[in-house]
Amino acid sequence: MSDDVDEGTYRVVRNDEEQYSIWAADRELPNGWYAEGTRGTRSMCLDHIGRIWTDMRPASLRRRMEQAARADGAV
Repeated sequence: MSDDVDEGTYRVVRNDEEQYSIWAADRELPNGWYAEGTRGTRSMCLDHIGRIWTDMRPASLRRRMEQAARADGAV
């Protein structure tokens, strides 16, 4: 399948680290991934991810960086 052809229905999925991906709607989700609520063509789902996933860092890394910044400010 080429990039300009959307066949099938996909859903946007997210894991606990707030990382996004797409998954075929008719397939069972892999462990650790949850349906985000958006369904559509491949390109629709990828466009949605492009709009909402603005910080690619995993959630745990963002939290550690925020804690470090607060600690540096408290010294």
